[in-house]
Amino acid sequence: MSQTSPRSTKSATTAVIRQQVLDALDELKAKDIREIDVRGKTSIADLLVIASGTSARHVKSIADEVVKFAKKAGVMPLGVEGEQEAEWVLVDLGDVIVHVMLPRIREFYGLERLWTVGDREMDAEVASVG
Repeated sequence: MSQTSPRSTKSATTAVIRQQVLDALDELKAKDIREIDVRGKTSIADLLVIASGTSARHVKSIADEVVKFAKKAGVMPLGVEGEQEAEWVLVDLGDVIVHVMLPRIREFYGLERLWTVGDREMDAEVASVG
């Protein structure tokens, strides 16, 4: 009998959540989707997923879809912030944190730059998905 370590279970869970997030983003046609592996940089999450919406309504709809897909997979969000203004909505799914932003807000805050500072190969950490 093989035993599953907590780390491998966590990795499997992260992979399932990641796929649900990507499916939700694809479903509502999110733009410029990026994944940033933050393992070893922070203890708050393993993966950040950043995407853009074309309007505040689109941003809110995308975030709602991420929550819906996560719940369908049995993952309850730990928190959702920014839904009222819907310029930047953060969906905290534990090991995966999703940021859905208007392009101007995304450019201003530059999360991709923030989380990849010091990386030798930015493209190794920031993978384009579509």
